[in-house]
Amino acid sequence: MTELNRFPEQGVTDRAALDALLDSQLAGVLACIADGEPLAVPMLYARDGDRVLLHGSTGAGALRRVASGAPAVLTVFTLDALVVAPTTFESSVNYRSATIRGPLEPVEDQEAALDLFSDVLLPGRRAEVRPPNRKELAATLALSLPIREGSWLLKVADDWPATPAEADAEPDVWSGLVPLRTVLGAPLPAPWSADLPVPPSVRRLTD
Repeated sequence: MTELNRFPEQGVTDRAALDALLDSQLAGVLACIADGEPLAVPMLYARDGDRVLLHGSTGAGALRRVASGAPAVLTVFTLDALVVAPTTFESSVNYRSATIRGPLEPVEDQEAALDLFSDVLLPGRRAEVRPPNRKELAATLALSLPIREGSWLLKVADDWPATPAEADAEPDVWSGLVPLRTVLGAPLPAPWSADLPVPPSVRRLTD
């Protein structure tokens, strides 16, 4: 399904807008059918060109299902603002949401996929720590969800609230937007790292 039936004007077909949303977030929800029941799991992801990489434990049921060819969908969603209208009925939110559907494909180079995840989450961290060992690699499964034409849907709600006339409301009621933002706070050292300097990879996140 790549077309909107409700509010079709909010559908966006610009691939660059899809990439911008995916690159601005770190987590989504992977859903599939397992043994006839719906299964939805929040997961970290990383976009790599025309594919989305997912990873988790080899013991994770959701990953085992999609690795065996079960149809899957990844949903990514972010709230951008509260829309405060003249009435509660007209009040809403501005948001961006994307769904990407299709079978997931195995990743041949698991270590390279994990390196990419590290570079997305914390650029530069790989050079500061040891590489993953065999046991860690064996316990991790990385899969690829291709971003193909016709496999994704992007919806963007980005507008002012309804006017008092549109909402059949009094004109002297305040209306507007309250932007929502996610920010990185100051690093908090673990108790055993209190005397160590903050590494460059972490400093760059907040500088």
